[in-house]
Amino acid sequence: MNLSGPVYALIAFAIFATHDVVIKTLGASYSPFQIIFFSTIFSFPLITFMLMRDPTEGNLRPVHPWWTLVRTGSAVIAGFSAFYAFSVLPLAQVYVMIFASPLLITLMAIPILGERVGIHRIVAVIVGLAGVIVVLRPGSAELGLAHLAALGTAVFGALASVIVRKIGREERTAVLMLYPLAANFIVMGALLGFVYKPMPVAHVGGMGLISFLAFIAGLLLIAAYRDGDAAIVAPMQYSQIIWATIFGYFLFGESVDLPTVIGAGIIIASGVYIVIRESRLGAKSTTPVLRTRSRGPTAASFRISPLLRRIGQRR
Repeated sequence: MNLSGPVYALIAFAIFATHDVVIKTLGASYSPFQIIFFSTIFSFPLITFMLMRDPTEGNLRPVHPWWTLVRTGSAVIAGFSAFYAFSVLPLAQVYVMIFASPLLITLMAIPILGERVGIHRIVAVIVGLAGVIVVLRPGSAELGLAHLAALGTAVFGALASVIVRKIGREERTAVLMLYPLAANFIVMGALLGFVYKPMPVAHVGGMGLISFLAFIAGLLLIAAYRDGDAAIVAPMQYSQIIWATIFGYFLFGESVDLPTVIGAGIIIASGVYIVIRESRLGAKSTTPVLRTRSRGPTAASFRISPLLRRIGQRR
């Protein structure tokens, strides 16, 4: 077995966890609108230079404008929700709720992709969603807007992923990658005037670091999926909970309670089962979770699935 794929993925998700630590640190001083706006500015040149290598002829008008609009809006909401949740909630708690995304992708693939989901995956989804309830503990813990934001990250991130799966083969890579960036720039820029705070140079550097870490982690994920089997690489995302526990404890004084541990175990087990099930079904499934190769969307990251598809077409 080629171990380079899983190793690249583990490094990528460690970098993503560091990326989220920077977001949480800056989130103590600045609004998510401001953080997203400046991290988007820093992301533009990195992603544009990458796209300059795209030999595909055409323009930037989407082939599927309505799907592109919904996907772009979903990506913007998911990104903002993630930045806000990381700023307010313990890291581990945010990750656990975002880990519900594969469960939601499985459900959304039924109406959007026409995926046939059998009893095994349906049960896995139900069990996984029960894990979310264990983490949230409705009635016994105070739930706030940040919890809703974390769940919103999973919901809208899943919707964006399924839409990319639906239209990705027909839309240019540039359209899929630049439209959410442009939307973040416009929307967050429009709101920036209401929340802007002057920043010292070190904090401006932190905004740039968010973009740089997301870019490097994205490149490593591309290498991971290029060298490794998706069924082995995909579950590596759950390693982020380990980093969240370590960073949360040593940097922010956070602890992980028992319900969060139990809920995380249930959600992760359900997600891994769905990945294994899709890999075994092969051609009998559209494998929406396995083909969602990007990390859950945040404002500074980019989707690697279109780039991997382009690489595959060159071979």
